[in-house]
Amino acid sequence: MTGEDVLYEVAGGVGRITINRPERRNAISWSVIQSIRAHLASARDDDAVRVVVLTGAGDKAFCAGADLGGMAEGAGFLDLHDARGELARLFEDLWSLGKPTIARVRGYALAGGFGLALACDMVIAADDAQFGTPEIDVGLWPFMITVPLVRSMPPKKVLELMMTGRRVDALEAERLGFVNRVVPVDSLDEAVDSLATVLANKSPAVMKLGRDSFYGVWDLAARDALAQLHAMLTVTTQTEDSREGITAFAEKRPPVWKGR
Repeated sequence: MTGEDVLYEVAGGVGRITINRPERRNAISWSVIQSIRAHLASARDDDAVRVVVLTGAGDKAFCAGADLGGMAEGAGFLDLHDARGELARLFEDLWSLGKPTIARVRGYALAGGFGLALACDMVIAADDAQFGTPEIDVGLWPFMITVPLVRSMPPKKVLELMMTGRRVDALEAERLGFVNRVVPVDSLDEAVDSLATVLANKSPAVMKLGRDSFYGVWDLAARDALAQLHAMLTVTTQTEDSREGITAFAEKRPPVWKGR
């Protein structure tokens, strides 16, 4: 990879990761996935980063899925099988990041790009966004993105999209619940920046504990989930930020977060 296929910058508490392949509609290759994972690791370990925004360059696509030609070349069967697991590992990286993630979506978010957007905590979409799982039309099935999709909308709707390959526009996406907000194209950056600022101003310690617990109990039975959440409530109340938040509320002043 040239180093320009994925861009990373940090400003104002926000780490922005941009897939920079507009000529390929920001299709992902193995190296692109590895680079995104590396930038996520940097964001995870950088206290200056409180929120991560994931997006695609240009005005045509967030990510149109896998670079089918480039991802099938030059590898043996077992190596190729292992490499296909990189997308799953990227999803795990997003869920275990400990910091809020926002997908900024304009244009196409298809196949693996659809899954990548929905693996983020929140999705802000321009009104020209289109989502879909077209794999069935080329003799494939969207196996790897099944988990983020069924976590984001009714399972029967996921199955319909997978079986038909049809596109979903931004307004339908919002109705289905996998997009948090739809805005005009000209308002996309403002909406993303506004949400990122709100999240960056929360306690990073409590955000991490709460977000980790959210993903940690997702697949648990209710009894097991409640036991874990009960313990996390007690842990959270022992943080400096929790005590500061309660004190600041009583004193009618803004809290000063320490991140611990």
